[in-house]
Amino acid sequence: MDLTRLRHFLLTLPGATEDTPFGPEILVYRIAGKMFALVDWQAEPLTINLKCEPELALLLREIHPEVKPGWHMNKQHWNTVTLNSTLPDDLWQGWVHHSYERVVAGLPKAKRPQAPRPLHPTDDQTL
Repeated sequence: MDLTRLRHFLLTLPGATEDTPFGPEILVYRIAGKMFALVDWQAEPLTINLKCEPELALLLREIHPEVKPGWHMNKQHWNTVTLNSTLPDDLWQGWVHHSYERVVAGLPKAKRPQAPRPLHPTDDQTL
């Protein structure tokens, strides 16, 4: 996994931001100020901490050797995923979406990102 590709994927989620509150070694991704992913960009291979429903977190740890209890996080709600070459993209991307959605679900409705409104043929916008 390449850092540029991972950062691009994380920042394409609606309202996602990146900062480094814990120092330059850890990239933190947030939605409305709440963390949904933390990337140790100096790890080889890269690792990412993701929020997870507790029962699913345990199951993923049993099934996938790349998934461990969240490093420096609440072990019940966070997993650390090693993004090695054997982990299919659709798996880790699905786990990122799960983490993001768990955080969004906990936000007040006014702070939740709005999905872009689809264009309607009568709109005066040009493509």
